[in-house]
Amino acid sequence: MTLIRSIDCGDGRAGLGAVSVPLEALGAVETRSIALGIEAADAMCKAADVGLLMSAPTCPGKYLILVVGTVAAVRAAVEAGTKTAKDSLVDSTVIPSLHPQVVPALQAVADVTDVAAVAVIETFSMAAALRAADSAVKAASVSLVEVRLGRGLAGKAFVILTGEVSAARAAVAAGLKAVEDQQMVLATTVIAAPHPALLDKLW
Repeated sequence: MTLIRSIDCGDGRAGLGAVSVPLEALGAVETRSIALGIEAADAMCKAADVGLLMSAPTCPGKYLILVVGTVAAVRAAVEAGTKTAKDSLVDSTVIPSLHPQVVPALQAVADVTDVAAVAVIETFSMAAALRAADSAVKAASVSLVEVRLGRGLAGKAFVILTGEVSAARAAVAAGLKAVEDQQMVLATTVIAAPHPALLDKLW
C-alpha cells in the first residue's frame, strides 16, 4: 500500500495538499462554477474515505477537485461530486491503479536526463489530461515530466513526456485512445532530438 504523506509543490503550481490514504486510484471532478465546485469537494469528502489532493479554482474561472484512495472510495466520491456539480460539470474521471509517475508529474519534479524525444498531449479538459497521462506512461517506457492543469491555460491542460522516439509515439497513441471518445484532445506532437535551448525552457 502506497501512502502520500506530504505533497508540496514549493511554487504552488498544482496546489497539491498533504494526504495519508492508500494511493490505489485518482479521481477528478472539473466544474464551470467555483461555488458548485466547492460544494462538490465537500460532497466528495463526505461520501467516502478519500484524501483531498486538490480543491482549487483554475483558469478561466473553473474549479478542480482531485481525490485519492481505494478504487471503491474514489468511485463513490466522484459519483457524489458529479451529482453535486449538476449542469456545471465539465469532465470527471476515475483512474484505478494509478501509475506512480502521475503525482510527481503534477508537481513537475521529475528528474529528466538523456532526452531522445519530447512528446506533448494537449487537452481541452484537466480530467482528460490526467487520463491521457496515466494511459501514456502505462503503455510505453517513457518518463512523465509534467501534467499541467489549467492554470494560465484558459482551462486547457497538457502532458509532457520523454523517452525514445518509438516509445514516445506509442505513449501518445495510448494517451489519445484514452480520451478520443470524448473529443477532448486539442493537439499532440512528438519531437525527435529536441534542441537543448528548448529543453532549458521546458523544465
